[in-house]
Amino acid sequence: MSIEKKLRQPIVVVLGHVDHGKTSLLDKIRGTAVIKKEPGEMTQHIGASLVPASAINELTKPLRSLFNIQLKIPGLLFIDTPGHEAFSNLRKRGGSIADFAILVIDINEGVKKQTIESIEILRSRKVPFLVAANKIDKIPGWKANEWEPYLVTIKKQSRSVVEELDKRIYRLVGELSSLGFNAERFDKVKDFTKTLAIVPVSAKTGEGIAELLAVLAGLTQRYLTQQLMFTEGPANGVVLEVKEVVGLGTCIDTIIYNGILRRGDLIVVGGLNKPIVTKVRALLMPRPLDEMRAPEGSFINVDEVVAASGVRISAPDLDEVIAGAPMYVIPSESLVNDYVRKVYEEVSLVRFKKDVEGLVIKADALGTLEAIVNTLESKGVPVRIADVGPLTKREVIEASIVAKKNKYLGAVLLFNVKPLPDAEELALKEGIKILSDNLIYRLIESYEKWVNELREEERRRELLKTVFPAKIKVLPGCVFRRSDPAIVGVEVLGGVIRPGYPLMRDDGRELGVIMQIQDKGKNVMEAKKGSSVAISIRGNVMVGRHFDENDILYTNPTEEDLRKVITKFKEDLDEGVVDIIREIIKIKQKNQPSYGLSITHLLKDLKG
Repeated sequence: MSIEKKLRQPIVVVLGHVDHGKTSLLDKIRGTAVIKKEPGEMTQHIGASLVPASAINELTKPLRSLFNIQLKIPGLLFIDTPGHEAFSNLRKRGGSIADFAILVIDINEGVKKQTIESIEILRSRKVPFLVAANKIDKIPGWKANEWEPYLVTIKKQSRSVVEELDKRIYRLVGELSSLGFNAERFDKVKDFTKTLAIVPVSAKTGEGIAELLAVLAGLTQRYLTQQLMFTEGPANGVVLEVKEVVGLGTCIDTIIYNGILRRGDLIVVGGLNKPIVTKVRALLMPRPLDEMRAPEGSFINVDEVVAASGVRISAPDLDEVIAGAPMYVIPSESLVNDYVRKVYEEVSLVRFKKDVEGLVIKADALGTLEAIVNTLESKGVPVRIADVGPLTKREVIEASIVAKKNKYLGAVLLFNVKPLPDAEELALKEGIKILSDNLIYRLIESYEKWVNELREEERRRELLKTVFPAKIKVLPGCVFRRSDPAIVGVEVLGGVIRPGYPLMRDDGRELGVIMQIQDKGKNVMEAKKGSSVAISIRGNVMVGRHFDENDILYTNPTEEDLRKVITKFKEDLDEGVVDIIREIIKIKQKNQPSYGLSITHLLKDLKG
């Protein structure tokens, strides 16, 4: 048997930031397959699009004089639903079923948050990739040449356009370098094992698609030969989508990444409550040239499917199958228990409940759930419950148990699922925060934002309860009222004053409490160093008897106030404030010798 027959199609996934052109690029590649393939060849699969070798050969013809292109793979199988949420479901134990990935980056915008998240998921699953630097047609002055290779179209551009493109590519090279990658434009790469290839493309005009497919095919067949060896044995697959089909009931759209699947095969697949063992009733494929989401009537029955391909499986008892779950053909009935255990263990690695203070995470599919948990845990955020399906009342109770101990972790994150009505009602009653989104990075961002807001609110409350150290001077000629309350003009020499702060003299004698602070006739909530303001002082205090013009006064914080200032509000301290703290301690020790002894070591640490 020749090498060509032994290699299967590499499975390729398309990732990238929102609006950087993933879907457009995939649509263009799919269109390429339809336009350039030979008559009778099938291009469309369930959940995937096959670009056959004939289409790649036809499209890369203009490059033959520049590259020695000899295809050994039968084609490229692109996962039809772009985005790393879909890619997350292409999971298998220890990695991904995807052999290679295209990371789409808008050449005009560069690396964004979801780009970085995509890279992290690719890294964690050990999936090699190249960069499609998309939207070259948006460069000012670009003259589009439909479907032409990049190396041909670039020669037809003006010098200023070429220079602008180079500038943007090297900005991208810099951004990728900061993420740990040695990147370069594909035609300048000497060693593809050490350098990340960047292929400039336009998903709109098709320019550069030839090089994209050529580099992709070349890299996969050169470096992934062992991985792509076709095996004759029972199929392994992963569920992309569970759907209701008229006349067939619940079906599963599955990517077969290894072996052969036949009608009548006994299979096991991950389910909501337990692994499901069932028998394949029908294998359905779209007719050649039909679009993926074509009417159901356009599907045809086939007897077998070989890797790598997408197929719709009809079988009994598929209602509780989970998207992203593994699927195995069971070679013989005697091995059913072994395969059930295998699937159970794989699913249990992702769906779990731990006795820790952590978040509750619910998602619509296993792979996405795993990606969210991994991202959170890499940020040091623990997870208590990770599961698929809608949020239940029991899970809200779990979140409320955590919230009583740690309010930052007593929350629920939902990805593409909703709470059940009784769960939503209980969450509202218990004050449990529910955050929901259909993009991983946005979901995690919204959680981080919520935590920051909570911390800021807590800090603000703590700040208002804490008396900060401050030193003020009573301004001459600015006594507006001598008592009941005393109203005087002061200059803040250091620190900060707020309404409610008690005052003392420089000999430690306690005065009244600041009632109001006015700046140019308006009430203000604080006054900092350098401010000249009027303050009213409540208490049995009289100007001329208890203090006078030009006197230096201090706020009168407790030891606990000072401890909080030094530990919790470090960023508000400058050298001047630290000196004021020392002065206050010295003043207070005249009457309370032990005052401040427990915090002097904190001041030393602060100086260090």
